[in-house]
Amino acid sequence: MSTAPRFVIDADPDDHLSLPGWLYHDSEFFEAEVARFLRAAPQVVCHVNELARPGEWRSFDYLGESVIVVRGDDGEVRAFSNVCRHRGSRLTDGTGGCAKKLVCPYHAWTYDLDGRLTGVPMKSEYPGLDQSKLGLVPIAMEIWRGFVFVKLEPGAPSVAEMMAPYEHEIAPYRFEEMQAIGRVTLRPRALNWKTIADNYSDGLHIPVGHPGLTRLFGRSYAIEAREHVDRMSGELIERESANPSERAYQKLLPRVPHLPDAQQRLWLYYKLWPNVAFDIYPDQIDFMQFLPTSATTTVIREISYALPDDRREMRAARYLNWRINRQVNAEDTKLIARVQAGMTSPSYVAGPLGESEVCLRSFARKLRRLIPEARLPRAPAPGWSRRPAVQPV
Repeated sequence: MSTAPRFVIDADPDDHLSLPGWLYHDSEFFEAEVARFLRAAPQVVCHVNELARPGEWRSFDYLGESVIVVRGDDGEVRAFSNVCRHRGSRLTDGTGGCAKKLVCPYHAWTYDLDGRLTGVPMKSEYPGLDQSKLGLVPIAMEIWRGFVFVKLEPGAPSVAEMMAPYEHEIAPYRFEEMQAIGRVTLRPRALNWKTIADNYSDGLHIPVGHPGLTRLFGRSYAIEAREHVDRMSGELIERESANPSERAYQKLLPRVPHLPDAQQRLWLYYKLWPNVAFDIYPDQIDFMQFLPTSATTTVIREISYALPDDRREMRAARYLNWRINRQVNAEDTKLIARVQAGMTSPSYVAGPLGESEVCLRSFARKLRRLIPEARLPRAPAPGWSRRPAVQPV
C-alpha cells in the first residue's frame, strides 16, 4: 500500500462504517445530493484541441441541463447554457459541430459566438427589446491543462485546486497537447452513481474481481485519499501474463520519451470528488464520468485522449489497452449490479470499513458532512430535505 500521507479531517464517529443502503436508491436523498453538491461539481466537457477553430463547439448534458462550449472569433473559449433566451428552445443538437453563429431552430433568434444576441426576426414586434440583456447565459468554466470543465453553480473548488497535490506527477504527460481518439460513448446503467464511484476507488476488489489487473500489477496496486481526489495506481510487473492481450501489451508498450522512468510502466487512476475519474496510461488517458439521472440510474460518459504517435507499437498498445479494459469494465458491471441489488434490501445496514479502505472512508465522510441525514440507518419521513437537518441520537 502507498505510504503517502492520507488526508484526515476531524474525527468522525461513523468513520469505520460504510454508507447505509437507503442512500443508494432513495429519491429524496438524490434530490438533496443534486441541491447540495452535484450541481457545483466540475464536469469535463472536452479538450481545447477539439475547439481548434472559431465556431467549433461541444455540448454536454448534466442533471437536466445542457451546456455548450464554443470557441469565439476572438479565439476565446466560452461556456453557455444551451437555451435560447426567447422561448427556451435548445440551440444545438448532437454533441458537437462548427457554426458561424448560433441560430435557434425554433424562431431563428441568432447569437454570436461570444453569446451576444445579434439577430431577432420581426424585431418590431418587441417594442423596447434590449438585446444587450438577452445574450446567452454564461456557465462557469475552467481550462485545466487543456481540458474544459464546467460547473452549473458555484461552491466547489477548482480542478486546479483539487489536483494541486499531484501536479508534479501529472506534468510530464503533456495533457495540453493531447487529441481526442475515438468518440464520446454513453453507457446507461440501472445503478446509483455512488455505486459506480465507490467501486472505482475500491482497492480490495481488485485481486478478487479483476484477475487481469492482478496478472498485470501483481501486488503493486495502491490507493490513497486526499481532500478532493482519490489516487489509485498499479505498476506493470515483468512476469509475463498468461492472457494473450495482456502479454502482448506488456511486450509491445513502447518507451514514451517524455515520461520519467518511474512512469513508463505505471497505470494511474484519479477520481475527483464526486463523480469524475480519469485513467492515465503511458499510451493514453481515459476520462469517465458517472452522470446521475435519477436515484437508481446513471449514464457513464467516456472519452479517450492521446498524444500523436504513429509508431506501430503504440497503435498496438492502445488497441490492447482497450481490449484489457473492456474486460475490466465487464467485470465491474457484474460486480456493481450485485451491490446495487443488495442496497435495496432492508436487511442491509452500514457495514464495516477496514483501515485500508481509505477512499471509501473519505467518500462517506464528505457525504455525511454535506448531508448529515446520511448517518441515519433508515430514510427519514418524506420532506426531510426541506427541513433543518437533525442529527441521529
